[in-house]
Amino acid sequence: MSITLQEFLANATQKTAANLETALLRLPEDKRSWSPMGEARTALDQVAECAILNGSTADLIRSRTWNTSFDFEQFLRAKAELAGDWVALQSLLHENTAKAVAAIREVPAEDLQVEVQMPWGPMTLAEITSYPYWNMSYHEGQINYIASMLEVPIPPPGS
Repeated sequence: MSITLQEFLANATQKTAANLETALLRLPEDKRSWSPMGEARTALDQVAECAILNGSTADLIRSRTWNTSFDFEQFLRAKAELAGDWVALQSLLHENTAKAVAAIREVPAEDLQVEVQMPWGPMTLAEITSYPYWNMSYHEGQINYIASMLEVPIPPPGS
């Protein structure tokens, strides 16, 4: 049985969002907003980024146009606000992950090589649809690294 790239990425995105949330919740509550070495990003900040960008990526997949009005300062403020409210952050992570998963599944196979002009150069829809999975996987690893610094046990994959 074969699986399409879109179905693989949609499923992987959903699973990785759950893994990201699990990694965060594994940390002691008082350490979720802890900044390693005083300057590094907190676990909550990283999850907030993923929650916001999953929604932006869903919009990008559907519109196939970079949002030229993207305001980085506004993004940073929204991320900081979300990082301070776990209930809102968790809700947005679930909502925007569902949007990303749906948008990924909607891409027709023949459109995967369509290029979207990005500020740093063109990217194919195949590359863009992989972004939520990749970004959340990366940040799951970063949060697990924070856990290792705190000597929080990390169960082996699949357990």
